[in-house]
Amino acid sequence: MKKILKIISWAGLALTIIPSLLVFSGVVAIETHYVLMAIGMVLWFGTAPFWMHGPSLEEEE
Repeated sequence: MKKILKIISWAGLALTIIPSLLVFSGVVAIETHYVLMAIGMVLWFGTAPFWMHGPSLEEEE
C-alpha cells in the first residue's frame, strides 16, 4: 500500500513541475497548465502525508 501511495505522490509532484516547463516551451496553454497543476497538488498533498511522516515530537524527547 505504501508503495502505491509513493507512486501516486511522485506522479502528483511531477504534475506540479512538468506543466510549467511545457508552458515555458509553448507546448500547452496556460489554462491546461492550471488544471494539471491543480490535479498534481491534490494528488501530492492527498497522498504524501501518509508515507512521509517522521518520528513524532514525543518520540524524540
